[in-house]
Amino acid sequence: MDLTIDADRLRADLEANAAFGRVEYDDPEKRGRTNRTGSEANAAARDRLVERMEAAGLDVAVDEVGNVLGTWTPESADPEAAPVVSGSHLDSVPEGGIFDGPLGVYAALEAVRAMQAASVDPERPVGVVSFTEEEGSTFGNGLLGSSVATGETTLDEALASESDDGETLGEALDRIGYRGDDAIGPARWAAFYELHVEQDTVLEDAGADAGVVTTITGITHCEVAIEGEANHAGATAMGDRTDALAAASEFVLDVESAANAVVDESSASAVGTVGSLTVSPNATNVVPGRVDAGVDVRDVEAASMETIVSAARESLARLERERGVETSLERPFDVAPTPMSDRLREAAHAAATDAGRTAIDLHSGAAHDAMRVARVTDASLLFAPSRDGISHNPREWTDWADCAAATEVLAGALARVAVGGE
Repeated sequence: MDLTIDADRLRADLEANAAFGRVEYDDPEKRGRTNRTGSEANAAARDRLVERMEAAGLDVAVDEVGNVLGTWTPESADPEAAPVVSGSHLDSVPEGGIFDGPLGVYAALEAVRAMQAASVDPERPVGVVSFTEEEGSTFGNGLLGSSVATGETTLDEALASESDDGETLGEALDRIGYRGDDAIGPARWAAFYELHVEQDTVLEDAGADAGVVTTITGITHCEVAIEGEANHAGATAMGDRTDALAAASEFVLDVESAANAVVDESSASAVGTVGSLTVSPNATNVVPGRVDAGVDVRDVEAASMETIVSAARESLARLERERGVETSLERPFDVAPTPMSDRLREAAHAAATDAGRTAIDLHSGAAHDAMRVARVTDASLLFAPSRDGISHNPREWTDWADCAAATEVLAGALARVAVGGE
C-alpha cells in the first residue's frame, strides 16, 4: 500500500492545535501551551478536532466522560465489525509542549486520510480517539478518560473528581458542552494504536524513525507522612529535637539508594523518585513538625517496583526507631507494567519496512492511555523521536519530518490490521 502522508497538513493541524492555550515566550526555542481539561482552550481544541474529523467523513461520538471518537466506515468495511482505533489526548500539563498527546490524535486522523487517498479498502471501520484528562493536571491522577472507557474507573467516580477550584469534572464537561451520551468501549475494538513522542533520547541516539514499545512501565505513587514535633529553632537543644524534615531527608536518600541498587542488581529501567515535600509549619525559626512526601516508583518489572517500595517502608521503620518520628505510607495509585500486543508490534515493524523507515524496540518509562486499553483488547504504543528527550516543557520538540515519518509507520500498521486483520 502506498500511503502518502501529507506532512504539511499534519503540521498545520498540530500548529493550529498548539494555538489553544498558547503561552508566549521571548525565547523562540519555546513552544508552550496550557490546555487543561474543561478550560476554554480545551473546548476550542475539541471543537476543532470534531470539525476536522467530520471534514474527513468520520462519524463523531462523545461519551459521558468527554472521550471523542471519530469513525470512518467505508463501503468495503463491515459496519458491525470491531473497529481498529488509534489516538491519544489533547489536554496538557501547565506550560507543556505542543506534541505530547496531539501528535497521536492528529497522526491517527492523517493516517485515515492517507488510507482514503490511497483507496485502501479496510474490512473493518477505522477510528480516531481523543481521551479525556490523560495528564491528570486538573482531575484525578491521569489516564482518566481511558480508565472510564475500559472499566478501570467508574463513571460516577470520574465525574465527581474535583479541580483545585472545587469544580467537578462533570460540571466542567457540561460547561464546555462535552459531556455526551454515546458509548465508547475499547473492549469492542479489534486493536488500538497510540503514537506519542518518546520523551527520551533512545530513538534520537539510534537515528531511528519510530519506536515500537515492548512494555509500558508500571507506576506506583506512595503518599508518606513523617510526624515529628514542631518547636522553637533557637530554644530547642539539638538533642531534644524530633525533626521531621531531617528524618525526611534520610528517607529521600534511602529511596534513591534503593532504586540505584535495583538498577545495579536486576533492572536497568527501574526508577524511584521523591518528587514532592510539604513541610509544616514551614517557618525558618521552627523545627519542622511534619513532612508529607510524594514518591513515584516505576519499572517494566513489577518485582523491581515492589523491592523499592519495600525499601521505602523499611526506611520509615528505621526512622521511627532511630529518630522517634511517627510515619505512615499509603499507596493510592498503582498500575502494573503493561506488555504491548506482539501481533500489533509485528504489524508496525512490517509497516516500517514497507515504508523504508527504521523502527526499533524499546520500553516506555511514562504512562499512556494504551496501557489502559491493553487491559481489554490488543494495544500497541509507537514513538516518534524527541529532541534531547525533553517533554512536559515548552522546549519539547519533534521535527516535522520526524512527525510525518512516524505517522507513515502508524498509517501502515493501521492499514495492515484493518485490511488483513493481522
